[in-house]
Amino acid sequence: MITVAPCLLTSPESRLLLEKLSAELHAITGDSGGSHFSVDAMDDPRARWVLARNRHGDAVGCGAIRPLSDEIAELKRMFSDRSAPGIGHALLTFLETSAKRLGYRTLWLETRRVNHRAVQFYLQHGFVRIENYGPYVNRPEAVCFAKEL
Repeated sequence: MITVAPCLLTSPESRLLLEKLSAELHAITGDSGGSHFSVDAMDDPRARWVLARNRHGDAVGCGAIRPLSDEIAELKRMFSDRSAPGIGHALLTFLETSAKRLGYRTLWLETRRVNHRAVQFYLQHGFVRIENYGPYVNRPEAVCFAKEL
């Protein structure tokens, strides 16, 4: 069983999962992905940082939403250590529900084209390809997605 709940981004468990995510992204894409994620952006009252835990209470995944506009939240730093099935699904479901409760109508995200596992995950969960936005415009290695809530 996987549970998901808000957590402090500065917690040791959060930092460890972010390090694991950065290392995995670097191995896949050559970039840790951290340059487009700022701790300051999580200070917004409509932002959420969450951890997924297994049945033993171990942190096994993380993710965040932050505002891009009044109606659009951006999904950031999604990660599962893949130690149990359903971690990514549990994280995404929790973050989508949180986004709705916070008044967002749409989720946007960016990943790298070469991150095939992530691309397939988002497509399987109802996201559709959109034009690259913000810092990802004119970046052919990036692919952006959206999902109406």
